[in-house]
Amino acid sequence: MPSPVQANPTALGADFVVAAERALRSGILEQVPNATLERVMTAAVRLYAAKVDSENPTVRPVTPERVTPTDVVVTVSALIRTVGLNLWDVSMWFNRTER
Repeated sequence: MPSPVQANPTALGADFVVAAERALRSGILEQVPNATLERVMTAAVRLYAAKVDSENPTVRPVTPERVTPTDVVVTVSALIRTVGLNLWDVSMWFNRTER
């Protein structure tokens, strides 16, 4: 018997998405605890990197129509600072060729 995840893989993350959209709509961002956001972001970043490196280098990390340039820059800047990179480090990866 398949697990619920195998039976409906598109439902993965649905609860988090609903909670995040509710928090954004209401302006009560604390509805999603920081620790939960960190766990989800960490898992998403790791999975995205693994997929790009192994199977599908053209997979989009976000839906462009659903985020603003500011959303992206704030998030990318925080990711860069969190792992101790600088823009020179990032520039080496930015134009990395596809395998």
